Amino acid sequence: MAAASVAAAASSTGAGNAGAPSSRYCDATSRLTVEDKSRLLRVADVIRAELERAGAEAAIVSRTGLDLERWDIRHSHAGIATRQAGAGPGSPWSVRQLYYACDEGLPRIYDQGLAAFLFGADQPRLGHVSLVLLPAADAPPLVRAALDNRLALSLLAGRYSANAHAFSTRYQNCNQWLAELLAAGWAGVAPGADARAAAQRWLGEQGYEPTRVQVRWRPVMWAGALFVPWIHNDDHPEADLDAAQYRTTLPAAVEGLVRAQVPGALRVQFCYTAKHVLVRRGWGEAQAADCAVQAGDERVVIEE
Repeated sequence: MAAASVAAAASSTGAGNAGAPSSRYCDATSRLTVEDKSRLLRVADVIRAELERAGAEAAIVSRTGLDLERWDIRHSHAGIATRQAGAGPGSPWSVRQLYYACDEGLPRIYDQGLAAFLFGADQPRLGHVSLVLLPAADAPPLVRAALDNRLALSLLAGRYSANAHAFSTRYQNCNQWLAELLAAGWAGVAPGADARAAAQRWLGEQGYEPTRVQVRWRPVMWAGALFVPWIHNDDHPEADLDAAQYRTTLPAAVEGLVRAQVPGALRVQFCYTAKHVLVRRGWGEAQAADCAVQAGDERVVIEE
């Protein structure tokens, strides 16, 4: 979510403007119409069917949040979906993730069904979702980590920052929590006060590469930290600030981590409009930003 908040800060010219991006960041679900929710329920059905078709036990699931295509960032929020942590009868999949609770000003761990996960998208009529399916033989340590409440909470930072530096324990963003959870599962990190440091140490040893967000203009970084309560600069190396860049964790970095650790993991892309969902399997090119049908896409009609 780092770039989303940087973009919000860039579009603000002063403290009087800061409320607009703040509201937009926190109330996506409340802006959905009944038609939007109905459509996203059908999209969730398509994704759930793909999970079932693949026989998966767990998957990394990422979605668009704010529209960040101009920064070449398609997905801003990710979680881990597991078959075991069901969201109720008839809905065997749910997503465990970190969200920033705006009313409390704190990060929290949430379990949501696939549809509720999609409700957080800023553009309910055009969006993108990515699944990285874990082969059955590779899923157990990550499923155990995902369902371990003590571990999940041990890895939860006390303070949230959308642009959190990937190798600092001062703050955390939603995708960094996920990266650390995966690391804890692979490395066998036990719950405890030093769980985050141990997970980050393992990530460093594996050569984990966070996303480099090129802000390009340092005053934007300064304005973001001044006017947006979930943007901070004091955990970033001075060299990065001088270069007007953040090294933070976004879904693309999490997917890269999974692909490096689990070569057999399969990626499935989805994009949806009011009329259809396009499904594309494999680690090839990204789908069209406007969800136009291209070679390699399977089209599923959701509204005639």
